[in-house]
Amino acid sequence: MFENCLSRFYGENYKLKIKLYMLKILFVGDISGRIGRQTVVKILPKMKKKGKIDLVIANAENSAHGSGVTESTIKELSAAGIDWFTTGDHAFKANKNFDVFDKYPLLRPANFSIQAPGKGYALFEYKNNRILLINLIGRVFMAMDYEDPFTKLDEILANSSLPKKNLSAIIVDIHGECTAEKVAMKYYADGRVSAVLGTHTHIMTADADITDQGTAYITDVGMTGAADGILGVEKEGIIKTFLTQIKNQHIIPEKGRAIFNAVLLTIDPASGRTKSINPILKYIDIK
Repeated sequence: MFENCLSRFYGENYKLKIKLYMLKILFVGDISGRIGRQTVVKILPKMKKKGKIDLVIANAENSAHGSGVTESTIKELSAAGIDWFTTGDHAFKANKNFDVFDKYPLLRPANFSIQAPGKGYALFEYKNNRILLINLIGRVFMAMDYEDPFTKLDEILANSSLPKKNLSAIIVDIHGECTAEKVAMKYYADGRVSAVLGTHTHIMTADADITDQGTAYITDVGMTGAADGILGVEKEGIIKTFLTQIKNQHIIPEKGRAIFNAVLLTIDPASGRTKSINPILKYIDIK
């Protein structure tokens, strides 16, 4: 019956027309420091326009001098075309002005303490598409005693205030150190969300995949920042730390060769299933 109605409305080519209505979501890997922000400013606007990207999400927990977020960094990245931001363990490290989490489309991990500022998920609309964005953080090898991300996901998806139907996409950022924990989240969320995207380690992994139930996955999206350092930090200080076992200052380069890591998701808004996940790696010189 549903197909008959569509056929009457669109004509014989209704299937072709339906295929045109795919939701394109770009997720940008951890943006680190000024060089990362400038990389976004240089690359994203053209990419968004040329690729006809509907929505851009980015992990911004390192956007302010490599650790935390500020109002100015969020404004700069928003102006470049990012629509929503996730964070991780460095969410609150830049300053004590936590109002930024209420003023802007910015999340902190949902399994932080209930006493933490901000919110861990958001339901918003884009061109009649209702999208649920969830920010989680792993517990293995992490410093703080976070709540269980698996049961927190269950709690969010079971929230009575959220619609049980007509969601175009559900995107999960799992910010974690341990690969096994992130892969476990892939299978735990399989068929219940559109994508499980790992962040935190700053190295893009080569395991982008879509499950049989339409859930896209990658263990780590990677980083947007300095390309010729160590995880976005000048290499000299990091090497000295390994040699002396005394922690040296982490310095974020402000110019030089930069890397842009992201994944582009193509999602069927009628089913919430992901049809493709395409990793993106670009280099650019920032002066």
